[in-house]
Amino acid sequence: MKKVITYGTYDLFHEGHYNLLKNAKALGDYLIVGVTSGDFDKNRGKLNVRDSLMTRIKNVEETGFADEIIIEEYFGQKIDDIKKYDVDIFTVGSDWKGHFDYLNEYCEVIYLDRTKGISSTEIRNTNTIKLGCHGVEQVTARFLEEAKYVSGMDTGAVYVENKPDYLDKLVEDYELKVYPDQEAFYDAIDAVYIVVEPKYQFQAIMNALKHKKHVLVEFPILVTDEQLQEITYLADANGCIFMEGLKTAYTPAFGKLIALAKSGIIGNILSVDANFTQILGKQLAEQIRLVDGGSVNALASYPFLAFVKFLGLDYKDIQFFSRNDDQGLDMFTKILVSYENAVATSNVAISGKSEGDMIISGDKGYIYVPAPWWKTEYFEVRFEDLNMNRKYFYKFDGEGLRYEISEFIQCILNKKNSILLTIEEIRAITKMINQFNVANKVTF
Repeated sequence: MKKVITYGTYDLFHEGHYNLLKNAKALGDYLIVGVTSGDFDKNRGKLNVRDSLMTRIKNVEETGFADEIIIEEYFGQKIDDIKKYDVDIFTVGSDWKGHFDYLNEYCEVIYLDRTKGISSTEIRNTNTIKLGCHGVEQVTARFLEEAKYVSGMDTGAVYVENKPDYLDKLVEDYELKVYPDQEAFYDAIDAVYIVVEPKYQFQAIMNALKHKKHVLVEFPILVTDEQLQEITYLADANGCIFMEGLKTAYTPAFGKLIALAKSGIIGNILSVDANFTQILGKQLAEQIRLVDGGSVNALASYPFLAFVKFLGLDYKDIQFFSRNDDQGLDMFTKILVSYENAVATSNVAISGKSEGDMIISGDKGYIYVPAPWWKTEYFEVRFEDLNMNRKYFYKFDGEGLRYEISEFIQCILNKKNSILLTIEEIRAITKMINQFNVANKVTF
């Protein structure tokens, strides 16, 4: 019996997939089809898969060509599978020609011609979401660069009231069209990425929602509790997605970290300690302008994210201990948040430094996430018995913004707000920041 194996995502199943499987089956007597898992797709940078794993398996199954379907879950699995199933032929589409030649050591490799004029990417892009940028700051270049890795969207429009010096280069590098008129800008887009100073933030969000555009706001969201209530009400009323671009919330490793901690592997969670500190030097004034404040406004959203994810929304008390500059802005702040049965602490600084790790302590063990924890890609679960310790590795691509962009697009397509950073969690984080800005400062 001649065994053949092939692999694919099989997203948005189409004629090209059907023909490829048909031709693969014709190469032998028994066809094994590997369907990639969602996690594996994300780990290899494929962030725009629309169909669920079960849907993709079902579509392959219904062709009748697959004698056996397996799940591809990790790099290097192809060699393991070829050995395990005693495969004679590995085959894949000709667009991968040469890429899998290393498998010739284990079996025959055949590249099959693909059906011309059709692909999952083309199908996704027929329903392209037009996303514009309202405001231009240094982070905008990173956003546009990361957006290249998420298909199904066009990021060619920019609206800006005050033109920065580097706008011309941005326009040239990313082929942008600048709209000086806000109405024309909104007419040209379906969704908007907002990055403006806090004094303009609320109005910018509300304008976008009034035009019935989906909104992704660069962190931190610095509005009052009442304003946030208005924003979420209008978003719901107009059927719009509203998201905060707090990138850590959307990364694969952070999601796994939450699930593991919540599973009880370290027992009851007793404390969360998460620091985020910087010494900005010449960039200090620019950071202060961008967040209209100091360390808490600039950075506390990240540790607050960890607090609400691991300990919940219902904290009992929050205290801030700050060292201020001559203008009264906090350059360094230590934060203490108490819960019914746990406590959370953080050092945040724009002119000070401490270890940027995170430790989640439990009554059975603890989880250690090394610096920079907000770019989580590796963490350890540690116990009293060292033999029980475990290490976990996950891929973190680029600046991490591609994960939030991908989630934003998926939320728009599915017409559902994100479960990775919920409206309630955004509200809790905003409330914590507002408590600092309104009253709760203790200066030393």
